[in-house]
Amino acid sequence: MAPTSRRNLLAGAGSMAAAAAIMAETRPAAAQAGPKPIFAVPATTIPIVGEQGVFPVRRIYCIGRNYAAHAIERGSDPNREPPFFFQKPTDAIQNVAVGEVADHPYPSLTKNYHHEVELVAALKSGGTNIPAEQALDHVYGYALGLDMTRRDLQNGMAAEKKPWEIGKSFDHAAVLGPIHPVAKVGHFTKGAISLAVNGTVRQNSDLTKMIWSVAEQIAKLSEAFELKAGDIIYSGTPENVGPVVKGDVLLCKLEGLPDMSIKIV
Repeated sequence: MAPTSRRNLLAGAGSMAAAAAIMAETRPAAAQAGPKPIFAVPATTIPIVGEQGVFPVRRIYCIGRNYAAHAIERGSDPNREPPFFFQKPTDAIQNVAVGEVADHPYPSLTKNYHHEVELVAALKSGGTNIPAEQALDHVYGYALGLDMTRRDLQNGMAAEKKPWEIGKSFDHAAVLGPIHPVAKVGHFTKGAISLAVNGTVRQNSDLTKMIWSVAEQIAKLSEAFELKAGDIIYSGTPENVGPVVKGDVLLCKLEGLPDMSIKIV
């Protein structure tokens, strides 16, 4: 190849390389970042009392039959049987503001819709095989919650020995007040918890009657799952769960936290 042709070829190659570099620099960052989601999925968050930031939810864990009297009414042995857990989808959360009476839609498919008032713990960190004596170090804060349940669907699936998520894991099934940071309210190991329907008290107990404490629940969960920041745990409901119908107003109380209220619509 003649010297002039070689120089022209090298010059052309240099120009193309320079052009490619410029294009890479000017290309939008998103185009360089690899595959993009084909649509956006909203993140689930919970308001935090006294903070501008919100709590991002990673997973929702719930413990079953964690008060002895409730275990009995559900036909179970309350003598500290090993705890069992189930999950709800994060987008099942319905946030309820302090002082609000939030409309709560009566769900499809059920004719026996039940209330279950509960203390909810929100984690700021996690791990595996967490010792119970260190478990509360991972709690960011607490909230008042309702584990709403399509009881007829749950019971029907349980009778057939099939998974009963359809009774627990549906839209708006995880009603939740705002999170109160531990730094402001401390840890909840005792305190009255209750639920009234149209002014009549139905559930009325104390956190001390939990079979498994929040710390023990975290420890047990971490044996089966790697817990992480953003996980929340519904810690169980007292006895006297029962049905609600459209028009009912539910008032939930937990000593040390503001009340939470919904209206079934």
